[in-house]
Amino acid sequence: MTGSDLPPSHAMRHVRTMCPMNCHPTYCGMEVEIQDDRVLSVQGDDENPDSRGFLCIRGQASREIIDNPMRVLRPRLRDVRTDGAWRDTSWDEALDRIAGAIVKVGAEAVAVWAGHGSIVNTVGRRLAPRFANLCGFQWWEPAIVCWGLGGFGFSLTGPAQVNTKEDMAAHSDLIVLWGANLASQPTTAPHLVAAKRRGAWIVAIDVRRSEAFEQAHETHLIRPGTDAALALALMHVIVGEGLHDPAFVSSHTAGFPELAAHVKQYTPEWAETETGIPATAIRALSRRYAATKQSMILVGGSSMHKSANGWQAGRAIACLPALTGALGRPGAGLGPRHAAQSSGMGTVNIEASERRPPSPSGRPYMISEMSSILDDLDDGRVKVLLLFGTNMVSSFADASRVARALDRMDLVVSHDLFMQETARNHSDVVLPATSWLEETGYKTTNTHLYLMDQAISARGDTRSAAWVMDALAKRLGVVDFFPWKDTDALLTALFDHPVMGHVTPAQLRAQGGYQPLAISHVAHPDLLFPTPSRKVEFFSERAAELGMPPLPVYEPIAEDAPIQPERAGRFPLLFRQGRTLTHFHGFYDHGRALPTLAKADPAPRLWINPADAAARRIRDGDAIRILNDRGTMGARAQVTDRVPPGVVWMRDGWAGINDLTSGARSLPAAAARAFPGGQAAYEARVEVSAAKL
Repeated sequence: MTGSDLPPSHAMRHVRTMCPMNCHPTYCGMEVEIQDDRVLSVQGDDENPDSRGFLCIRGQASREIIDNPMRVLRPRLRDVRTDGAWRDTSWDEALDRIAGAIVKVGAEAVAVWAGHGSIVNTVGRRLAPRFANLCGFQWWEPAIVCWGLGGFGFSLTGPAQVNTKEDMAAHSDLIVLWGANLASQPTTAPHLVAAKRRGAWIVAIDVRRSEAFEQAHETHLIRPGTDAALALALMHVIVGEGLHDPAFVSSHTAGFPELAAHVKQYTPEWAETETGIPATAIRALSRRYAATKQSMILVGGSSMHKSANGWQAGRAIACLPALTGALGRPGAGLGPRHAAQSSGMGTVNIEASERRPPSPSGRPYMISEMSSILDDLDDGRVKVLLLFGTNMVSSFADASRVARALDRMDLVVSHDLFMQETARNHSDVVLPATSWLEETGYKTTNTHLYLMDQAISARGDTRSAAWVMDALAKRLGVVDFFPWKDTDALLTALFDHPVMGHVTPAQLRAQGGYQPLAISHVAHPDLLFPTPSRKVEFFSERAAELGMPPLPVYEPIAEDAPIQPERAGRFPLLFRQGRTLTHFHGFYDHGRALPTLAKADPAPRLWINPADAAARRIRDGDAIRILNDRGTMGARAQVTDRVPPGVVWMRDGWAGINDLTSGARSLPAAAARAFPGGQAAYEARVEVSAAKL
């Protein structure tokens, strides 16, 4: 658990493990060459059944983490928040300062948030909510910056599980990449290509011409925030022309009469005005989709769901395979999506939520939903904040509001590999974290369990998140936070689940470090869904009870021009963000700490259509300012027709990007409580101008 030293070895070793980037549904195997406790090379693992030797530039760059001169290797603290006030200290002094601050403000005023940096080997993610629950702290789900709203929309309708990429390759005849970017799912790409070679028709829908467009037979550029409108128009055609599956709808859905009446208003002609996709193309896609029984939709895992109406897109899209009877079938339904699970997946729950004490004030614990958190931060509910592997200022929408709240707190603690803007500008204590090779953990893909054994000694005085939580818990009188003998015992407890075959770490080591999961490659094979009726719910009583429309709807985003015409006049460009292969979230100080990533992607680049660039006298490569009434960000222009006029796009994770975004509430409070994991709105309207040099 501590990331202890390993016995010295002069022999060359080849260690199989998993990439530390947390890019689900793409988790890649890697083979690490080690000698004298040093990493000599990293490459893809040819024997990994998920990635089959693939390792992208992010994984290749991970070798630069271990002995990086920018890495934090000692606990640091400061008494005033200025750059020159940092000093190295001992673990005892750092932990005593944190524990003292917690005791002073009381547990209810302490919050814990673990980000992707602590999820790299899963153990920290499993232990963080246990730590918060046993100590009586506030706890926020990592999903609030990522896929949460989409997951809410899909679960509200019913089809929450996904078919596997292997099933798609073998059986799908039509694949719709709806906001799904192959840069986010590179290990899905070979399976897509295999299906295409077999004759599958590929459709790509996105706000930009992404890498997926290069693999598609049919492509559609959609206006940002209008995905639900397209889904409703597809339903209009499918139902109106009698292309649905009456037997499936009768047996496995609820609310079809209400839906059929409801979608009559959403004609393809109406949808053309909202989405920018021609009505003829919408009709053709509807008919092709309905006529192809082995039709699979792969939905974007993050970017689509960062709109305030992103959950509505998930809710509406989830209705489509139910209408055509495509659920519970090989090659059909919904395909790989960030954080979505295969049928049967699970692990033993160690969160101890039943032991969470009542709050001393009698107030409910904070809702794990971004806009609610922002409101509570403004109200001063959090005095001490413990951040594990997350750059909060970079991650939250309306980042300047977050920064102001952090500045008002008594103590901010960051446990991370590198300094980053939250640690640098707002933290009082920075704790040095072990890397993925310096501790033992695991990862699960949608088909396999992988052991990630410690391979090298922990550098400096680095410690794992589990060790830090345990040390703090003991100082606060919580003695059974880590009741297991060691990490192997913890993993044995977590793996004591049917889907994992009750395997132990020792057994995994004996069989090459991985084991197939006992899952179904077809989602919802029993045709039972996680809704009150156990059916797909076109009409949802639960939605109505939570203060939301009971039927899928399209509500334009708040930043839509007709809703805020004056603001749209000042900031005429719709700003969107997404993923590329060179980066993922705000890892490693926005990638600046790793030379390979810093060289490949040296500065923010904003995709802007040639017409919009010409109107502003901006040329490709020019220095530009991106601005609105929330903030300003510098970048370089990338003039390209891969985005339509009126839309600009940038990969996520850059410092300053979320100074521009909204942070507005996406769900009613009751819905946020029922599904604790929703984002606020990340959308923005901006203007772009040439920078004055």
